[in-house]
Amino acid sequence: MTPVQKYNRLLAERTIEGLRKRNMDGFYAETKEEAIRLALSLIPEKSTVSWGGSATLNETGILNELKNGDYKCLDRDAVTTPEEKDEIAHKALNADYYLMSTNAMTISGELINIDGNGNRVAALIYGPKNVLVIAGINKICDTYEAALSRARNKASIPNVIRFDCNTGCRKAGKCVDCLSVETVCCQFVHTRFSRVKDRIRVIIVGENLGF
Repeated sequence: MTPVQKYNRLLAERTIEGLRKRNMDGFYAETKEEAIRLALSLIPEKSTVSWGGSATLNETGILNELKNGDYKCLDRDAVTTPEEKDEIAHKALNADYYLMSTNAMTISGELINIDGNGNRVAALIYGPKNVLVIAGINKICDTYEAALSRARNKASIPNVIRFDCNTGCRKAGKCVDCLSVETVCCQFVHTRFSRVKDRIRVIIVGENLGF
């Protein structure tokens, strides 16, 4: 094990300790392949599964595993019209398992997320019986302030570029606190505790993943 790998494991262990103090559960996977195996072990076959838009989930490959497995997948990308996509987003709130990443998290176990339409953070807050968060080691920050800055300046801007939005941050390369109708920064959600024990489970991956 390299010094970086040892450090990543130590950082993840400290964050997992913070998550558990906040009534969430945490796990560590050295690689994204290990993360897939771990995630699938937590999701019983036949479960209804959905997910929020996430570069991290796409990078891990877990969505293909779910689509090809014995699961009922509520997939917005499998339909074409806005009405169909909206219907699936609402149905996802009753899923057995909802997968997502997080824009940032703190060593003390807080999750920080910014959303445009709000369906992803809505599912995180309430609805699905289980929420499974998969996040690269790069998402961990020392403090809440650092995590919020990361979400606003490092995570949101690549998403703006991905969705081809016309916002001030795309031009400035940093958050300008805009009020553009195309902003992806409509909802800011700070998850500091889970009312339902272990409803939220976080798999930290010892690789840089997502934005």
